[in-house]
Amino acid sequence: MLDQMTLYHIADDVLFAPGGKVVIRTYGVAPATQGASVSYRTWVSGIREHPRYWHWGHFEDAAAGHRRVVEWLTGRGPQPAEALA
Repeated sequence: MLDQMTLYHIADDVLFAPGGKVVIRTYGVAPATQGASVSYRTWVSGIREHPRYWHWGHFEDAAAGHRRVVEWLTGRGPQPAEALA
């Protein structure tokens, strides 16, 4: 399936918490065909035994959303509302 998708890297962060490592990755995802629309996702793994997902509409929203997710995980901001958990 991934060979049929194109991933556009936006940001990666790793946090070390008492319970283990938390990885935050934000990518644009599109079918490999030319001209296909890109959807933006933030994936968080290593938190509360299951991953969490956020969906963003545009590149700028994804970049800002990634920062908001990191702020939430470090206790410097509220949980972003776009969660698809």
